[in-house]
Amino acid sequence: MPDLRSARRLLPRPASGRGNWERLRAGFAWDIPDAVNIAHLCCDRWAEADPSRVAVIHLGADGARSEWTYGDLKRASDRLAAALAAQGIMRGDRVAVLMAQNPAVLVAHLAAMKLGAVSLPLFTLFGEDALRYRLRDSGARAIVVEAGSLDRVMALRPDLPELEVVVTTGLAAPPVLAFDEILATPAPGFVSVPTDAEDAAVMIYTSGTTGDPKGVLHAHRFLYGHLPCLELSLGWFPGEGDIGWTPADWAWIGGLMDMALPCLYYGVPLVSHRFAKFDPEAALALMAAEGVTSAFIPPTALRLMRQAPVPKGLRLRAVGSGGEALGGDLLDWGRGALGCPINEFYGQTECNLVVASVDRVMERVPGAMGLAVPGHDVAVLGPGDRPVGAGEVGEVCVRAPDPVMFLEYWGKPQATADKVVDGWLRTGDLATMRDDGQMVFHARDDDVITSAGYRIGPVEIEQALATHPDVVMAAVVGEPDPIRTEVVVAHVVLREGADWTGLPEALQALVRDRVSAHCVPRRVVRAESLPMTATGKVLRRALRGQ
Repeated sequence: MPDLRSARRLLPRPASGRGNWERLRAGFAWDIPDAVNIAHLCCDRWAEADPSRVAVIHLGADGARSEWTYGDLKRASDRLAAALAAQGIMRGDRVAVLMAQNPAVLVAHLAAMKLGAVSLPLFTLFGEDALRYRLRDSGARAIVVEAGSLDRVMALRPDLPELEVVVTTGLAAPPVLAFDEILATPAPGFVSVPTDAEDAAVMIYTSGTTGDPKGVLHAHRFLYGHLPCLELSLGWFPGEGDIGWTPADWAWIGGLMDMALPCLYYGVPLVSHRFAKFDPEAALALMAAEGVTSAFIPPTALRLMRQAPVPKGLRLRAVGSGGEALGGDLLDWGRGALGCPINEFYGQTECNLVVASVDRVMERVPGAMGLAVPGHDVAVLGPGDRPVGAGEVGEVCVRAPDPVMFLEYWGKPQATADKVVDGWLRTGDLATMRDDGQMVFHARDDDVITSAGYRIGPVEIEQALATHPDVVMAAVVGEPDPIRTEVVVAHVVLREGADWTGLPEALQALVRDRVSAHCVPRRVVRAESLPMTATGKVLRRALRGQ
């Protein structure tokens, strides 16, 4: 059990070599206290022990650099919590947070949790319909919004009768409250509301690739559920002198729970910076200048960074990545150019970081998801919930209950019941099981291509296409065919200056050589860009029929 003042690791530091992963799993047991509050774990206990300890290093768009200590975070979150409480916000209310990556985001989350309320991160690039849906569906009673998004929120208020309290980081006039004025107003005597491990803490909406987005409600305990995977995947995290950073927006579970809150939990300084548009050279320069040792970097960002020159002075010890499998070429680039492993992990908004593939303690298999993380029971199940044999395809399922598992889909009891069936959370992801027990991602259930009797997953083909030096990104879908049911079609984004002449044929040959003849795309389509969700995942369904 992590000490509430020193935040020691949940897992012992493993020795190198195969077999250590199994020993870690066998020796691990959860011991989560009944009373838990993420704001206490990630802020107040550090502020009590060492208020001057640096929590966040913020790099502004204007180049200004500022540091927030744990004492700063506690004062600010106490004052915001007191102001929200004065407006009637209480336990169980939803408090939306609509701001790009900066310390105020963390202050808002912590303040909501101190009230026993539920923080609701929202992406600043959401359009009108997306914002309206989430705010209305969640019944949010308060929102903390950056100045640039205030007009959009105020335009929606007539459609949101439950949204009573608006706090903005810019200039404000009643009834809107000013964030800066609140932080300048002392809150003597403020006391956080006690919460239990099972009390609701955070609600994060799915990206909505298969129907309306669903509000995924998580309990305070789910912070603990993330930690074993991060300790292993981020290079025996935390280590001496660690500094963390992610380009992923904190509005999503990856940015918030794969880096931001765990850094605060462990007392590791967290670098905060917003890229208006991701710049791979600037990202590498930031990590070198700030001495970042541990980073969560999504696959799309890594592929773009591979095209950029790597600066001297990187201190990276490990990079964690998730969302889709990486190929061997990208893993080799990480070890060579970045000087560290890129460790992979798998999970969903509903149940995050339950499988990992990590250098030093297991055999790295390019394209493989890896093994179940200590503390999580994961199986690949076929018909009748029978575990599949080696080489067979089944659904990735996580045994319930699990500390990292969601409480429910907000307001959708039937969807919740359909997600957790007979003691297993059904991910909807298909995988194959290797002889050594490692799982290899096959496809989303609805992304499977059925062609000439074969069930073809797009990921392996996409990974092969991405190994070509002229291909920056690739997405593979099935298109209807009267004879084969479906044929494989590849959409590729090329590097600037690439010659299209002969390239489709070369890519078809590459897939034939690296994957299989039955997986060769019948058509290769040149694309300027690929449709993506806000979390950076390719919307394959949007490509079908193009």
